[in-house]
Amino acid sequence: MFRVDPKQAFAEHAARHGDGGTDGSKLSTAALEIAGRPVERTYSSNVIVGVAQAAEALLLGLLGYGIHAAYVEPGQEWFYLLVVLGVCLATNIGFHLLRAHRITTYRKVIGQFGRVLGVWLAVMAVTTASIFFFKAGDLLSRVWLLSWFLSGSALLIAFRLLLRQLVMHWTDLGRLKRRTVIVGGGHDAEVLIEQIQAGADRDVELLGLFDDRYDARSPEEVAGLQKLGKVSSLLEFARLTPVDLVIVSMPLSAEKRVLDMLTQLWVLPVDIRLSAHMSKLKFTDRAYSYVGGVPVLDMADRPISDWNLVFKWVFDKLVAITALILLSPIMIATAIAIKLESKGPVFFVQKRHGFNNQLVSIYKFRSMRTDMLDAGAAKLVTKDDPRVTRVGKFIRKTSIDELPQLFNVLKGELSVVGPRPHAMQAKADNQLYYEAVEGYFARHRVKPGMTGWAQIHGWRGETDTIDKIMQRVNHDLYYIENWSLLLDLYIVVMTPVSLIAKNENAY
Repeated sequence: MFRVDPKQAFAEHAARHGDGGTDGSKLSTAALEIAGRPVERTYSSNVIVGVAQAAEALLLGLLGYGIHAAYVEPGQEWFYLLVVLGVCLATNIGFHLLRAHRITTYRKVIGQFGRVLGVWLAVMAVTTASIFFFKAGDLLSRVWLLSWFLSGSALLIAFRLLLRQLVMHWTDLGRLKRRTVIVGGGHDAEVLIEQIQAGADRDVELLGLFDDRYDARSPEEVAGLQKLGKVSSLLEFARLTPVDLVIVSMPLSAEKRVLDMLTQLWVLPVDIRLSAHMSKLKFTDRAYSYVGGVPVLDMADRPISDWNLVFKWVFDKLVAITALILLSPIMIATAIAIKLESKGPVFFVQKRHGFNNQLVSIYKFRSMRTDMLDAGAAKLVTKDDPRVTRVGKFIRKTSIDELPQLFNVLKGELSVVGPRPHAMQAKADNQLYYEAVEGYFARHRVKPGMTGWAQIHGWRGETDTIDKIMQRVNHDLYYIENWSLLLDLYIVVMTPVSLIAKNENAY
């Protein structure tokens, strides 16, 4: 459960922006109250669909091959296995084309069974025709094929009934709802909200409205939904409470306003959709995705989500545990060297911006003299910096000082690979990083990492100029847009190589 104390949230927000207010320049009291409500854990619909697809195909395949093993005389096992794999693959493709694997479909009875059994019948009919066309009847048993079709039909009905019960149960508990905010106001937003409430209320939890307009065109409440602040306030709201989906309710003709909204929102780690419910310009059905029955255009997706989050979590834990085991002698030797050279703690803890700009405590080996520590990194470390110890100079040059962050990875605060978390007061050319680079916070759409795409390309160490921090941010954004497990693996392999070949900026 995710929970924010509303009093504490309001106090922190007021300290930054002044007292509440209703002018829309800051989060309203209503927004802070919503942020303070407990949030129950929800389930990813994409993960549910993926598991259902895999389980259904696996059960059909095991059933088909099991019937062969039990009732058909031994022989031609390879051919039976090939047919089973082909039938399961074709069935899965058919289910995908007819949208038989969707949460909304799982809730239906007649419509769902019609699609599922129709696809199963068509695939088996094509399989039977192909066997006779290619004169492969001597290789396959007709009794086996008929038995698999009938038992497979029963299996599909039983599986879908069980799946429907699970989905309905999770729906009743609110586990499938996506926490959603609307950007925009007025009549367009009112129609959108009413359509969502009529057809998607079981999948969407509407939290409120954000709109830059404060006049008669955009009242304080639209269709029972409160205005929570300006669009710029949404960035802070999303840091205080989970937001899964942002729907922009504006006509496509308002091109400049739409672009302005997207420019502000693209730094958020959420799915962003542009509603097409009021548009007179119609595209083909495949151009839209749907929130309930509301057509929307996909403008941005959460960079790493659903199954990819699971894969990256496993990758992080495996790499971190392996690295801790292999590098423990180096870490122990470093700790001893730090204690022998200077008084003070072995570790240095520093607050940095993490995922979605939330603060995390980053662990490092102490590389500076205790009386000269700079917790906020207000002054960048330069060549021959008198604050850095002799041991510190070596471990910074080789990045050994970063190794304790493996514990941050195990705690789930960092990834092994991702944009490096910067110190909060770090500056380039006397400007804070987020002031120097437009869209800087977009690099926080994913969890920060110990190493990254920028680091293996030489953009590590001192960032004293605007160009250096822009290069680092551009590399980070490239990584986010092109992420894959193979890319993570490549970066991990190339990191020690880059430490040797491209460490001239590390002091």
